[in-house]
Amino acid sequence: MNEKEQTYHIPVLLKESIDGMNICPDGIYVDVTFGGGGHSKEILSRLDEEGHLYSFDQDEDAERNIVNDDRFTFVRSNFRYLHNFLRYYDVEEVDGILADLGVSSHHFDDSERGFSFRFDGKLDMRMNKRAGMTAAEVVNSYSEERLADIFYLYGELKNSRKLASVIVKARAIRPIVTIGDFLEIVKPLFGREREKKELAKVFQALRIEVNQEMEALKEMLYAATQALKPGGRLVVITYHSLEDRIVKNVMKTGNIDGKAEQDFFGNVQTPFRLVNNKVIVASEEEVMRNPRARSAKLRIAEKR
Repeated sequence: MNEKEQTYHIPVLLKESIDGMNICPDGIYVDVTFGGGGHSKEILSRLDEEGHLYSFDQDEDAERNIVNDDRFTFVRSNFRYLHNFLRYYDVEEVDGILADLGVSSHHFDDSERGFSFRFDGKLDMRMNKRAGMTAAEVVNSYSEERLADIFYLYGELKNSRKLASVIVKARAIRPIVTIGDFLEIVKPLFGREREKKELAKVFQALRIEVNQEMEALKEMLYAATQALKPGGRLVVITYHSLEDRIVKNVMKTGNIDGKAEQDFFGNVQTPFRLVNNKVIVASEEEVMRNPRARSAKLRIAEKR
């Protein structure tokens, strides 16, 4: 295994998240974000011969990290299809589901994938290289209004309208193909002191749109709610406020909007019981070892 593969993905909040799953040795578990396999390997270490783990990842690069174990099944798919594949494998209920929603350092470090503004290369950003629109297709084909909405909603950029306007004007002269092309257009809109932070938001917004991350997350959470057996655990690590808000709402109320339904007597009807009312964050020691852990928030809920 080369150095690149070893650093594919350093698991964040590894002990806290796997402890939070409250693993039963003969249980059935799902890791919907396999990546480098760090969380999956820890789950497998706590299962006996009767237990089983299904791990999802849509990225073909993740297949290099597949575990050779009879108790393990790898599913090459987006986790939004969790319900479909559990049915395919005749799994009616599971004991726990884990989701680590962070983008792997492997993706940011691969110049060919187009996730980072540190390199030049194709403006791609697809997690699944076999399907979907690239970031270049988004910036070259979306209307100015739609682009502005994406940058505002997914990047929380205050100058989203100006950003969209500049992109539309530039693409009328020549197509935006590479990261270099894109940076040449948008960099002048940001002051040097905040340039990296603002560009990170721009790239985040495009990545979320390209991979339909918010829609996929909503579908996965609803599927997880249905798939978990009573007492089963849903364990989710988030990295930005958009996804964290969705996860928190589902865990608290059972729906995306966070509007709790009440019965005739005013009792809140929710499918989950919160295991940790306060989010769990990484220790200073972990952040020192793994800077991407700085923004991680761990939420755990138990199916009623």
